[in-house]
Amino acid sequence: MAALGSIRSKGTFLIIIIGLGLFGFIAGDMFRSCETTGRMRSTRVGEVLGEKIGVQDYQDYLNEFVECTKISSPQADEDQIRAMAWNSFVQNKIIQNEADKLGLAVTTDEVKNVMTQGTNQVLMEVANVTGFVNQQTGRFDMNLYNEFINNYKTQRNASPEAAEYFDKVYKYLAFKVKQLRQQLLAQKYQALLSTAVLSNPIEAKFLFDAEKQESDIELAYVDYKTINDKDVQVDESDLKAKYNEKKDMFKIPEEIRAIKYILVKKEASQADKNDLFKSLEKFAAQLKEGASPEKVVRESRSNIAYLGVPVTKKAFSTDIANRLDSVAVGAVLGPVESTSDNTYNVIKVLSKSMMPDSVEYRVISVVGKSNAETQTKADSVINALKAGGDFEAIAKKYGQTGEKTWVTSAQYERANNMTKDNQTAFNELNTLGVNEIKSIPMAQGALIMQVTDRKAMVEKYDVAVIKRDITFSDETSHAISDKFKQFVAGHQTIEAIEKDAPKAGYQVLEAKNVLTSQGQLPNIGNTRDALKWVFEAKKGDVSEVMTVGANRDEILVMALTDINPKGFMSMENEEVKTYLQQEVLRDKKAEKIMAKLNGVKSIAEAVKQGAKTDSISQITFASPTFVGALQSQEPGLSGAVAATQKGQFSAHPVKGYGGVYVFKVNDRRTIEGKFDEKEYAQKAAQNTMQNLSRTAFQELYINADVKDNRYLFF
Repeated sequence: MAALGSIRSKGTFLIIIIGLGLFGFIAGDMFRSCETTGRMRSTRVGEVLGEKIGVQDYQDYLNEFVECTKISSPQADEDQIRAMAWNSFVQNKIIQNEADKLGLAVTTDEVKNVMTQGTNQVLMEVANVTGFVNQQTGRFDMNLYNEFINNYKTQRNASPEAAEYFDKVYKYLAFKVKQLRQQLLAQKYQALLSTAVLSNPIEAKFLFDAEKQESDIELAYVDYKTINDKDVQVDESDLKAKYNEKKDMFKIPEEIRAIKYILVKKEASQADKNDLFKSLEKFAAQLKEGASPEKVVRESRSNIAYLGVPVTKKAFSTDIANRLDSVAVGAVLGPVESTSDNTYNVIKVLSKSMMPDSVEYRVISVVGKSNAETQTKADSVINALKAGGDFEAIAKKYGQTGEKTWVTSAQYERANNMTKDNQTAFNELNTLGVNEIKSIPMAQGALIMQVTDRKAMVEKYDVAVIKRDITFSDETSHAISDKFKQFVAGHQTIEAIEKDAPKAGYQVLEAKNVLTSQGQLPNIGNTRDALKWVFEAKKGDVSEVMTVGANRDEILVMALTDINPKGFMSMENEEVKTYLQQEVLRDKKAEKIMAKLNGVKSIAEAVKQGAKTDSISQITFASPTFVGALQSQEPGLSGAVAATQKGQFSAHPVKGYGGVYVFKVNDRRTIEGKFDEKEYAQKAAQNTMQNLSRTAFQELYINADVKDNRYLFF
């Protein structure tokens, strides 16, 4: 009882203790829940149609997209490829969603039919990259594709190098077929959309007349510039009314931010250039003395590997290709500067010869437990073939198909490196005659190779090229960075930066429409951290100095100047306000001019009111009238002319983009041409469909409520 009394006397205290304990338990649970939710959010790269896109899922797609796109476009900018990847990813999600609702799908047979035709643009790209080209039609060859797929597993097992090559091609083909299927689905959706656009005989005849009826006019015009802007009063209510009138123009699907910034590119000093030049002179001397080109090129750290195989001019950048014919065999050129890519170059031409651009061949790979056993097997195959044996039948004895395969120069001449085995094989392919058979020793085993056809003889060059970027040294980099950081440290507001930047030799630039969906700051590489800063900063903030650029060769400072949330751009936005100001000014100037021209009955009367004159011929309703004197396209004038009879003066002044117009129709005629109702009805529908296509996906994108957080991860 005493113990119970003691507990009762401390009841309030215990309730607090127990309450705190419960709170700790609940809070801990809540914290773990929030932590889990936070982790989930931290791994979301975005959202499309309510579907959360995980970082790893998108990373896999991005890697595949970048890798396969670089195969066909090795010089493409990776930041641009990444932007293309996201746009493609989002578009595919949106189109697939619409297709699912409508019951649209692309069957395997449909894909096969398109591949058999071989004319699709995606397939033509595949043909250029892989060499799967029908030699008669120049189109993608489905048979060569099937041959590769059927022999893929066997051919990749020939050697580690073969496995790497065939795996890369196989992955590329799988990606392009998937891309083709997505393209066909988008085309189906667009075709279905087009069936909702109809025309009729009246519209068809109207379009025909709009194209075929021409008018010549005498024009009187008053330029808006004749009225000074200061003489027109524009108040806030005018701007607000115009904003409400044009509000749909200012709708934005995502938040937009604006920055002002200074971008400084680090460039090599003259001392840096001199040091590189002297270094390359030594390598050029080694090449002149006959040193191994492969060794010299490797030790020079050239941007271009020496392949040891004759290649066409297409294997080189334009600056190198244009110099090849001017360099004699055995001669060395350079170092020479190429301003097109900011490099110094040394070129040694080892040989020039006419060789086939395309070779059809077949091979049998033989491997023995020793070199002697390999040689014995190879001799046996050679003897059997020379005795009239069937190539494919003999190949099957060695677990191979022996089928004929075409190889083109384009498939290997832009390689980053080449093994000795590959050098040997490609050199033999270039030089063997048609139907000639040869045993070619490899590092492991031997290849029995037969060339069965050769086409398109072209000049090929065995060339050693040393190409080095002209880059800044660490000393130069530090000097540029220190100077810029000192400037930024003393200027911590955008006003101060703008005031003193020119005196310090810097230029203040502006980016008014920065979006997270861009994945980077416009036209600047490696700006993920910079973009992240832009969307976390407050208006007026100035960033620290950041290292950016495709080669991390630029430094950047930014100031956030404006924030426009998703929805409608504010009337206070600088660009919006400028646009509204111009529109209202034009409206008010037009009112003043039209008041002066109202009631005039002739060109002469208009001239008395301050108008100038011009003559314009061949005006049709189908296209806007171009007023050369004002350099202005005027669709309203085309409509007014079409509505005015020949010989008559315009009933009312026409408000245009460049000025106000009155006119007299001097002549009207119909251009020769037969009216085809079906043709013009289809044309009218196509015109409408073009306008619809421009806006349809934009609406789908807005409705998909796309959230793009890539800038947090990539």
